[in-house]
Order: sequence, then C-alpha cells, then structure tokens
Amino acid sequence: MADYTKDPNLIATHLGDDYDRYLNSIIPPVFMNSLHVLDSIESYTGAAPASRYFYGRVCNPTVEIVEQKIAALEHGKDAVVFSSGMSAATAAICTVCNPGDHVICVRGAYVEHFLRTFGEKKLSISTTFVSGRDLGEFEDAVKPNTTLIVLESPVSLVFHLQDIAGVAKIAKKHGIKTYIDNSYCTPLFQNPLDLGIDMVMHTSSKYLGGHSDIIGGALVCNDEEFMKEIREFRGSYGSIAGPMEAWLTMRGMRTLEPRLKRHQETAMAVAKFLEASDKVRVVHYPGLESHPQYELMKRQQRGSCGLMSFELDVNDDDEKVYKFVHNLEIFQVGVSWGGFESLVCTPLIRGDLKNAQEQGAQGRELVRIHCGLEGTDNLIEALDKALKSI
Repeated sequence: MADYTKDPNLIATHLGDDYDRYLNSIIPPVFMNSLHVLDSIESYTGAAPASRYFYGRVCNPTVEIVEQKIAALEHGKDAVVFSSGMSAATAAICTVCNPGDHVICVRGAYVEHFLRTFGEKKLSISTTFVSGRDLGEFEDAVKPNTTLIVLESPVSLVFHLQDIAGVAKIAKKHGIKTYIDNSYCTPLFQNPLDLGIDMVMHTSSKYLGGHSDIIGGALVCNDEEFMKEIREFRGSYGSIAGPMEAWLTMRGMRTLEPRLKRHQETAMAVAKFLEASDKVRVVHYPGLESHPQYELMKRQQRGSCGLMSFELDVNDDDEKVYKFVHNLEIFQVGVSWGGFESLVCTPLIRGDLKNAQEQGAQGRELVRIHCGLEGTDNLIEALDKALKSI
C-alpha cells in the first residue's frame, strides 16, 4: 500500500487532502471565511469541547493542509505557515531570543538586514556575522549569551555552503538553537532536520509556490512545545498566511518535483556553458564539480536548483555589465527567484561590495540569474548573444 506520509510526491499531491471531508473534491476548497461559529455558548466559555477552528487569524483549514504537507516533506512533526518568509524568519528569532541575547549569523542570509537594524536597535540582540565556510568560525563566535545560530545553505550571492551537521553538533554542545533557510534546496534536495537543525524556514514565494503569484513562508520543527510558542506568536502578530495564498502554495507543491527537476537540468547546462565562456571569470553554482565545496554539497544535498551567479571578466567596467543585461533576452530584471520565469539582477552594482567580498565575491561585475522554464536551448542562446555583445 502506498505510504502517503513518506514519499515526497505522494505528500505533495495527496497528503491532508481528506477527500471524504470535502465531498470527494480532488482539490480541497479555499476557506475564505474569517471565523467559524461554535456549536454552543458552552463551547465558547470552555465548559464544553470546541472546534479547533474559530478565528481566521489563528487557524484555517486550508492553511492547515499546507502545514501538514510541508511538515511531512521536511521530516518534521509540525509546520506553521506565515504571510511571508520574512514573517516566518523573524518569528523564529523573536521566539528564541530575548533582549541582551547574542546570535551567530551567516553573512548574506535572508535575515541579515533584520538583525543589523531592527534586531540590534529595537530588540537589543547582538549579532556576530561569519562567512560560514569554516566550522571554527562558529565555535569561536559562541558567547555565554548566544541563543541562536542562523544558517542559509547555500547563501544566494556566491552560493557557498555551511557544514550543516557540523554546525548542529557545535550548537547542541553549547545548548544553542539552530535555524536554516532551506528555500534554495527545498525539502526535495535537502532536509536539515535530519542533520540536527532545530528549525527550517521556507519562503514559499519561491519553489514551493513556483508561479510568482504569492508571498508566503513556513517554519518546520520537531519540538512540538516550541511550535506551540510559534503559533501563539503568529496569532498575536497576525501573520498567518491568507487562505488563498495557502491554496496557491498547495497548488504549486503538487508540481514541485517535476518543476525542480527541470530547473536543475537547465541550470546545470547553463552553468557549464557559462564556465566555458572566455567572458566569464567564475561561475558560482553548487552543482558544478569546480565548486570549492562540491564534496560537501554531495554529502548534504541531493541537487541544486535554478539559481546561480557568475562574474563577468570585464575589469569592474559597470557599463559592460549594464550592456550585458540590456542585451540579455528572455531573462527579465527582477530580485526574486523560484518561479517559472528566468530572471537577472546585478546585486553589487549598488550593493555593499565589502560585505559581498567577505562572502567571496571578487567585484561588482557579479550577475545573478534564475533559470526558469522557458527551455534550456533558449536560455543558452540568449546568454550567448548577450556575452558576445560585450
């Protein structure tokens, strides 16, 4: 008999859909209501058992189905879905940390700006930023008041990895919680909970949704008591995902495996094409054997997605970088990724070059692309034409 709780494809397509509960509809409905009325006043006062559904800011049946699917895909006991990836990430930080606590964070992580600004100025949380390449950095950064280590592997600028199991071992030795952004790999290519991490975050705007039509996020954990705190935080801050966004996430997850497979196949072909070009100095893509952490990638990942960066060999000539992007067809200028479309951006033309160099970038001519679903040959042809223009 098929196990709908273990196989990723069965989880994404059927787990939690409860056909009997929803009149045998193959797709569960969208519960757009703001509240559920109770059976009796006794249910309201607590004198009798009440339904778990009562107010949309706290819980929703459509949201709950998505939470079941994400938790199962990440091998977690529970998942909580949020209105954005940032609300999920900040909920984790605010639930773990108190004023005066210390955080260790990988440079370039999704929450870096939050920690540098709001975390420091409003929450009195101090942060030590590390490159993440060396386990010794994490050990050396630990302080008596360190309560959280923030990872993102790979980091989305130059796509370097952290030794996830190694960091988790250090954290457990010191009684520190660990958190990782797993949006790049998705649960199909990496499962950090299995490697000892406490909390996994997903920006469902990326591959889980996959169609560039939602904003959303999720946290997954095996500590059910901690997740009760996360749910309470979400309810208090009103950051639950909307039912339509949850339904669209569910829709996207049904095709996650074939989409991700195509993104990876296209990206690998594009990365090899770029690596062979005399107009490109270096390609940052974990799937390439030339990636400096390729062996680590093989140990903790089962694949790489459609996102990568590369550095044009133009001697810091901004105009040539602009010319390349302006002549690049199909790839549209955009800052997100994970949808069906191919995107390009130049994060260091106006970005923090010093911080980027600390992450491993060599200069401003770094270009980040997301390889979408428009066809491998079409994307390579577009890149070839743009490279020839410079």
